[in-house]
Amino acid sequence: MSMQIILMIAFFLLAPVLVIFFEGKYSAVKKVGAVLICYVLGVIVGNIGILPEGAYEYQDWFTKLTVPIALPLILFSMDVKKWLVHAGSAIKSLLLGLFTVIAMIFLGFWIFKGSIDEIWKVAGMLTGIYTGGTPNMAAMKTALNVDTEVYLMTHTYEVALGAIYLIFILSIGQRAFLLFLKPFKKPETGGIEVGSMNLEEEYESYEGFFKKKTFLPVLAAFGFSLLIFGVSFGLSTLFPEDFSTAAIILLITTFSIAASFIKKINRIKKTFQTGMYIILIFCVVVSSMADVRQLVDISFDLFWYVALAMYGSHLLHAFLARFLKIDADTVIISGSALICSPPFVPVVAGALKNRDVILTGLIVGIAGYAIGNYLGVFIAYLLR
Repeated sequence: MSMQIILMIAFFLLAPVLVIFFEGKYSAVKKVGAVLICYVLGVIVGNIGILPEGAYEYQDWFTKLTVPIALPLILFSMDVKKWLVHAGSAIKSLLLGLFTVIAMIFLGFWIFKGSIDEIWKVAGMLTGIYTGGTPNMAAMKTALNVDTEVYLMTHTYEVALGAIYLIFILSIGQRAFLLFLKPFKKPETGGIEVGSMNLEEEYESYEGFFKKKTFLPVLAAFGFSLLIFGVSFGLSTLFPEDFSTAAIILLITTFSIAASFIKKINRIKKTFQTGMYIILIFCVVVSSMADVRQLVDISFDLFWYVALAMYGSHLLHAFLARFLKIDADTVIISGSALICSPPFVPVVAGALKNRDVILTGLIVGIAGYAIGNYLGVFIAYLLR
């Protein structure tokens, strides 16, 4: 292995570390988001001509390995029993949100099926990201063998449209939705003090990661995720070849959710953050494989398909919520959890000045992480 290859691998591993460090130190970096910054860094490095000859082989291995290893770590932190016991209106809003996402993806498929190549794969990715966020979309890229340029273009549009969505929600969203939805009424929380939940510690903070009491259990969880990956890979050989990759992702998801019921695994701190760090490695690597000259050729049909899936689903969600008598804050926090993923829940709840919807947002978001891969693969192959 040449020195240039070693330096390239070091960059892939260390760039996300620097991004995470600056995200925790500077609020401006946090607002931009680690995922977007990692994509930009990868695109820059991949297009200025410094990557060594033979880089693609290593990049390809990174993209194939990172997501299957990250998924168990992300899912280990789920507390399924807790979410189900205290679900309440969140389950109703979750089911409504999933229905509206799928409805818009089907509608978009019907509208754009003649103008977007392999649109069934795009449908699978959109299902993944609007039920579970970036980890699920990355999983769909792996499961469905999505072309790198198509993946990056889809995610680029999703990030741009998502930024507009967040600006709206964090500014005038609540007032707009209150024009036709009922206001929030404080519910019973089943004895859980939602306001005391340290969500930043649970889902974002890496503080104390290398302390012995944290790092050693995380290392064990990492080893267990490798075991799950290995077992899933072995079992995937029992499936037809054209479905084997999807089978790996679904098996990993199933085994990981099952493992989350084991208290010793579920209570290991920082597994979610570790999984997201590996996802950031994926973001840097996969964007470094993109040819920016192809990305500048905007696919308007793909752009509108993403917009329809994001905005259309949320608007339909709000429209139907009026008849189901779901309040404005629950609709907003549920839509935000599905579109932006659980780490954004406290941010949106803060903008709503309503800490009582945090648990609802987490229920919806975490459930989305769990079922997003199943739905993504199912919808993709159904439309195929």
